[in-house]
Amino acid sequence: MSARYPFSAIAGQDELKQALLLTAVDPLIGGLLAFGDRGTGKSTAVRALAALLPEIKATTCAYHCDPDSPGTMCDSCRSAKTHKTRKMPIPVVDLPLGATEDRVIGALNLERALSHGEKTFEPGLLAQANRGYLYVDEVNLLEDHIVDLLLDVAASGENVVEREGLSVRHPARVVLVGSGNPEEGELRPQLLDRFGLSVEVRTPTDVSTWVEIVKRRDSFERDPDGFTALWAAQEDQTRKRIVKARKSLNSVSVADAILERAAALCIHLKTDGLRGQLTLMRAARALAAFEGAKETTEVHLKRMAGPALRHRLRRNPLDETGSTTRIDRAVAEVLGA
Repeated sequence: MSARYPFSAIAGQDELKQALLLTAVDPLIGGLLAFGDRGTGKSTAVRALAALLPEIKATTCAYHCDPDSPGTMCDSCRSAKTHKTRKMPIPVVDLPLGATEDRVIGALNLERALSHGEKTFEPGLLAQANRGYLYVDEVNLLEDHIVDLLLDVAASGENVVEREGLSVRHPARVVLVGSGNPEEGELRPQLLDRFGLSVEVRTPTDVSTWVEIVKRRDSFERDPDGFTALWAAQEDQTRKRIVKARKSLNSVSVADAILERAAALCIHLKTDGLRGQLTLMRAARALAAFEGAKETTEVHLKRMAGPALRHRLRRNPLDETGSTTRIDRAVAEVLGA
């Protein structure tokens, strides 16, 4: 297996890296949408994060169920008296643009049906990605019905297949990560809202960052193992922070005053529904946990307001200001500078 670029070695793109780390701390945040320039390390960051995360304990079934969480198991694992277990890396599954619905959700195994006359289920990409990341590059070019399907499954944590005489229900708890270039098309507003966080990924504008990125990438390509070894200590430190944050997440308090401030910000921005506030609260709490805080503060709210809300703003024909600027202005007005 080829070495993956170390997550800690990624220079710049701080907002993208922070958002990815928070989805690892609390998958309930709801995934991540990264829009921006080509060649800015979006896919590199996703794969690097997966390599950074600790291995998971899983059953040997096709869905690598969590043996310590019976409520999220497939029917086969749930009915078994004992389970064979294994350690495995966090799954990271790429969804190609041309993937069919059968390839995504699974379908009848035609070979077994024709040769043995048996109706058996052939798991799809959602099964492979269970308990991990499903990465969709150029998500804005994906067919709408596939995107709808992915978002529904990501929200429910289950994939239900009813077709060709099959009736299958299996766990599909995935963190959906989409990336794309806005110049090639935009996602529909109702789909944007279903992603938990959204980050803007731009080509660096300062010379020092640009040079550092090129130097590090060149060093990695010339000696992957040596370069990876140089960053091993920082990778291990970040991994320990993620594990610690996961354990402490539920004990991090969110005072009513913080919820009220988050609500006031969402109302001021006229975001639709309550999903924005819920995501903002979860992201701020995950950030607090990652930084070792015992309670969520306004500082955490301010830092996560952009990623949690920028893709949920209504378009105002009388205000052509960018979403990030609108949020910064609202944060200053509602929460103070």
